[in-house]
Amino acid sequence: MKKARVLILCTGNSARSQMAEGLLRHDAGDRFEVFSAGTKPSQVRPEAIATMREVGVDLSSHRSKHVDEFAGKHFDYVLTVCDHANEVCPVFPQGTTKLHRSFEDPAACTGTEEEKLASFRRVRDELREYLRNFAEGVRQPYSLVK
Repeated sequence: MKKARVLILCTGNSARSQMAEGLLRHDAGDRFEVFSAGTKPSQVRPEAIATMREVGVDLSSHRSKHVDEFAGKHFDYVLTVCDHANEVCPVFPQGTTKLHRSFEDPAACTGTEEEKLASFRRVRDELREYLRNFAEGVRQPYSLVK
């Protein structure tokens, strides 16, 4: 069965897109080949690694990547998860479906360590629900029906 190729973009490729990549690969990796990148990559946030570990997803070997690393590669779907990435998203070849939904940046949360982790957990859970709905909606030509 051919897997649909998905690229998930945000600005820093440090939290939202990294968590989304890990979740989609964990929950539907048998149906999707998943990558993530940023328009201004930085480094994967330790809070993202910690909160993903809580749900059995290991991001410890992930690194932030620039979207240019994927230039010329084919993707069936490009998912932007922040407004900035949506605005500056490069043009992908015909046949690529671009979807956008903005999620709050948990890295911007201030407060105690527990408050910051709570923000990462909330965004993680919102991403998981969004990606489950995305995966459920993708059917043909990839025979992705559960």
